[in-house]
Amino acid sequence: MKFFVNSNCIGCGMCEGTCPAVFHMTDEGVAMAIDTEVDPTVEGLAQEAMAGCPVGAIEEA
Repeated sequence: MKFFVNSNCIGCGMCEGTCPAVFHMTDEGVAMAIDTEVDPTVEGLAQEAMAGCPVGAIEEA
């Protein structure tokens, strides 16, 4: 499974705080997801970050 952060991101950092193995903040102040398959050991946390995103900016890729 892969994740993608779309242009709705407001840079709140919630996703990075929930699952730093998958999400990080860019120099532009918005989130980005890793560009590889998510390790199954953190997939649940990544899905939790997606569900908790206040603007629905995280999608399954």
